Amino acid sequence: MVVGEITEDKEIVVIGGGPGGYHAAIRAAGLGLNVTLIEREELGGTCLNKGCIPSKVFTHFAQEFKKTKHLKEMGMEFGEVEANLSTLQSYKNKKITQLRKGVESLCKANKIEIVKGSASFLSESRIGVENGHEFSLFNFKQSIVATGGEFHYPEGIEFNSTLVLKEREIFQLEEIPEELIVYGGDYISLEIASVFSLLGSSVTLILNDEFSFDSSISKELFRQLKKQKINVIKNSTVQTASQTEGKVMVRLDKENGEVVSLEGSHFVGSGIVKPNISDLGLDRLGLELTEEGYIHTDYQGRTSIPTIWAIGDVTEGPSLAVKAIKQGKAAAEAMAGLEVEVDLQFVPTVVQMSPPIACAGLTEEEAREEGYSVRVSENPVRGNGYAQLTDEKDGFVKVVSDSETDLILGIHIMGMGAAELITSGVLGLEMAARDEDFRFPVYPHPSMNESLLEAVEGLKGDAVHMPTRKKELAR
Repeated sequence: MVVGEITEDKEIVVIGGGPGGYHAAIRAAGLGLNVTLIEREELGGTCLNKGCIPSKVFTHFAQEFKKTKHLKEMGMEFGEVEANLSTLQSYKNKKITQLRKGVESLCKANKIEIVKGSASFLSESRIGVENGHEFSLFNFKQSIVATGGEFHYPEGIEFNSTLVLKEREIFQLEEIPEELIVYGGDYISLEIASVFSLLGSSVTLILNDEFSFDSSISKELFRQLKKQKINVIKNSTVQTASQTEGKVMVRLDKENGEVVSLEGSHFVGSGIVKPNISDLGLDRLGLELTEEGYIHTDYQGRTSIPTIWAIGDVTEGPSLAVKAIKQGKAAAEAMAGLEVEVDLQFVPTVVQMSPPIACAGLTEEEAREEGYSVRVSENPVRGNGYAQLTDEKDGFVKVVSDSETDLILGIHIMGMGAAELITSGVLGLEMAARDEDFRFPVYPHPSMNESLLEAVEGLKGDAVHMPTRKKELAR
């Protein structure tokens, strides 16, 4: 590698073209700043090219595949329905390409300079970019680190990209696994288990920890997994997983000391995301990191070095694209002198399984631990007219409130449209809404939105489509 003498001056340099990076770049450009975006692979990052979008193609496909029985019942006539993953892969790749071209067009329209290569800091105001045999030097006024995270996996799992797979590799299959063993209790593992069960796989889900959902959601989730004939093994740790003679052999240790061996056609393991910062040269700068190895930032994304900002998976918090997007926009606005901040208190948790789950705010257990006088209400989706006519009757809406102030503390949804419906919950939580704030508006009818309304009405026993709450006897 030969370093030339020419160094280019840049105003804003964004390292990483994932959802956080390209949102930051476009927002900064929109505020009149000159932006250079460095990406070593494809724009859109892991989310668009390998993670969020590919996985949601599969979850959408599985949910539509599930509907065929109901559509026949309604009178839609068609032949035997089969799931062709080869065709699905072509569709997935087409959509990824379309979305990536859309991001490229947006960057071009905003006059953002795109530089291919791997970046590393040489000083607090200088960066080097390596692309093959080429090496460029940039002086910058400000920089945003948006390099995302990388998965780390337990030792003993022999990944081989054919039968023993990582979570992203499962969405590259062109045939449905006959017997799929899934290891992990995060949203990715749940989506994988649900998708392939609906498509015809015999699925075993190994959990090494408790779900972090509200207890009511967890209880219903286990019921739904059983309904989908997914075999759940709790409190277990996979010690080894390997391919042997065209099969997968898995050895796991249960919490009670029992050793169990499983055999399947495929195995998929979900890893833990850790910040992708090892090649950035941050050790040269003395940039402050957290105890867990994340880049320490303030509420706007500013690091311990005033010229450098950080967003997304390189910072503490949930490993979600929505976090990176929010932080990216805020950092760009703060660079431009606007007063902004990022508050991740009500980041929604979403699982696009069947039925989907979406939650925001405190669980019932967390609210009690924080000392609130807790009141809860659960409205079963089966009581909703729209859920009945669409045959999407599984799930419920649960609302957690403080009985002394009527403040809404948390909203937990399982059922059709949960990801869309939770937006109303997040908005209410952000505005410190009380039950009357949710009850006052007129909700569309018929729609799943009414389940949220009735769940809030149920806090005081006023929901029409729920059994009247029994009054406690005076003591």
